Amino acid sequence: MGKPALKPTTSRKATTSGKLRDVQTGKAKNPAPSLERLIHERLRLGIVSALAANESLTFNDLKGLLHTTDGNLSVHARKLEEAGYIACTKFFEGRQPKTEYKLTAAGRRALESYIGHMEALIQQTRR
Repeated sequence: MGKPALKPTTSRKATTSGKLRDVQTGKAKNPAPSLERLIHERLRLGIVSALAANESLTFNDLKGLLHTTDGNLSVHARKLEEAGYIACTKFFEGRQPKTEYKLTAAGRRALESYIGHMEALIQQTRR
């Protein structure tokens, strides 16, 4: 017996009722809006948000607030530090080593931009 005949495939084009629009300006836009991917990750957003609400926080403060492990917090904090969004200071308090984090001006701008983008998305979906 021979192989069964395959049906030819057809490509479908996605149709929309209108053009894609930028959620902030309402202008026609590329379908992939720019989203701050570095901050968008849950734990990194938590770190930046906590630092925006506090002048500074220690590693243990952040760990407790975010209910995460040492390793997970360390990796995500390092990514934010490499991007220039947070600053890390290490010091000793008595004989105990401490690590303290602060949000930088660039980090605050990135967070404000991210929040603005999210607010615009929310407004767009409520229309």
